[in-house]
Amino acid sequence: MIAPSLAERYLASMVTQAKAKLVAIVDDDELMRGALQGMLKSVGLPSQAFASAEEFLKSGQQKQTACLITDIRMPGMSGLELQAKLNAEHCRIPTIFITAHGDTKMRMQVLRAGAVEFLTKPFDDVVLLESVRATLEN
Repeated sequence: MIAPSLAERYLASMVTQAKAKLVAIVDDDELMRGALQGMLKSVGLPSQAFASAEEFLKSGQQKQTACLITDIRMPGMSGLELQAKLNAEHCRIPTIFITAHGDTKMRMQVLRAGAVEFLTKPFDDVVLLESVRATLEN
C-alpha cells in the first residue's frame, strides 16, 4: 500500500472545514503568489491572489476572507500597513505574515497586532499549511 501524500492527508482533514472559506494571498512576487496558490489548491483550499495590498482592499474580498497570507515588504502599502488598516476598520482577518526580511522585533510587532503567524522565507510548507488549518478551524 502506498502511503498518502502530504497533499492527500491535508485534503482529507481540511476540505470539510474549508468550504466557503477563502484564503487571500497578498504578495508582490508573482512566483510566490503562484506557488502559494498551487499549494493551497493541492489541499483543496480556495484562494485568491493579489499583487498588492491596495489590490486586495479594492477587491471587496475582505468579508469573504477567512485567512490572509501577506508579505511584509511590498511596494506601496506594506503588509504591516495593511494589517493596521484592516484593524482600524474593525475587519479582523487572521493574518499569516511571510517575509525575507524579518527579525525578532518585527515578529513581536505583528504578533502583538493580532497576526497568527510570522514566517521567514524560505519557510516550511507544512508549517504554513498547519497555520492555515489552525486558523480556519477557529
